[in-house]
Amino acid sequence: MNIGNLIKIAISSLFRNKMRTALTMLGIVIGIASVIAMVSIGQASTQSVKSELSTMGSNMIMIMPARQQRGGVDMGMSASKSLDNKDLESLVQNTRYVAAVSPMVSSNKQLIYGNNNHSCSVNGVSASYLDIRKYEIARGVMFTEEDVKRYNKVCVIGQTVVKELFPNGEDPLGKSIRFGSIPMTVIGILESKGQSGMGDDQDDVVFAPYTTIQKRFLGITYFNMLFASATSEEESELAATEITYILRSNHGIKSGQDDDFDIRTQEELVSTISSVTGLMTTLLAAIASISLIVGGIGIMNIMYVTVTERTKEIGLRMAIGAHNRDIMLQFLCESVILSLIGGIIGIILGLIIAYVASKLMNMPYVVSEMAIFASFIVCALTGIFFGWYPAKKAANMDPISALRYE
Repeated sequence: MNIGNLIKIAISSLFRNKMRTALTMLGIVIGIASVIAMVSIGQASTQSVKSELSTMGSNMIMIMPARQQRGGVDMGMSASKSLDNKDLESLVQNTRYVAAVSPMVSSNKQLIYGNNNHSCSVNGVSASYLDIRKYEIARGVMFTEEDVKRYNKVCVIGQTVVKELFPNGEDPLGKSIRFGSIPMTVIGILESKGQSGMGDDQDDVVFAPYTTIQKRFLGITYFNMLFASATSEEESELAATEITYILRSNHGIKSGQDDDFDIRTQEELVSTISSVTGLMTTLLAAIASISLIVGGIGIMNIMYVTVTERTKEIGLRMAIGAHNRDIMLQFLCESVILSLIGGIIGIILGLIIAYVASKLMNMPYVVSEMAIFASFIVCALTGIFFGWYPAKKAANMDPISALRYE
């Protein structure tokens, strides 16, 4: 019997009991839809995080003091004073793969303008910080290196700060706002960046010359962090190696001793987040695939029932010359078609679910061709695996016993 006739007979048999066929396919539909949706949503979340991190600067490098231990007690990074002006000058003057460097010192202050106030962290940075973090000036100007040298009391503010301190639409440029008891003149307003991939409001920021924050607010000479940008994303690791060598030399760290600083590149952050989201996606897809096993068991159960119901038909076909192989292929074909139809419906449903989820969660819509291809393979294998034993049972029937079956 040729394959065309087998497919026609199989489809005819399946549509003879439409409700039973639909219920049998349900497990496969749910399983495939769940796997497709989970994989698509997982890939979309990874892509979304990568996109968000790229807005922070795809070649950005963060240099932080290492965590301090005193008497066996973890003092955290805030207790370290390992990064200072000598490190900043060395990185500016002696690096090949570093395009820009900016220190950062932070002070939490209450911002006050007239009757309005807002709690915000004031970040002391250099003029190159905006380029490193991909911030843009919407109106006004960024402070200059001359402002840094003179400890000038000037600042640029984000859109959230504008809304909180100037809710009536007053122009902030040129206005004096107080940080605690110290007045600062607003000379620039940043363009909106929205929330980061971590949920932080990137517009709730105030930037001032780092020397101003050091001398007028905190009375310190060291930095909380250093931000740098590599000459290109591909050279980020080379830049990190270069920074490590310079800082170890500056701090007198000998071979075999631990660094008193930590360096993080965007590539490391992306890799870490991608591995976490990938693991979660795999876990969710594995849980969803359990319903495929349930669907496969349902197919096996129905095929057993079908073989029993059609015992006389099997005996009659054998009596008129059908071989055991023909009987087996007929029932195996029914099982595979049942599984593939359920898989196609499941793929379509999974893509719809992924699309709706991407719109609701404001993520990109990602279609995983590999997941779709794998779903077809899994559906075919499920049909063969769970349909083989009932088909074999039908093929091994004794024709005379089958004809006498009531």
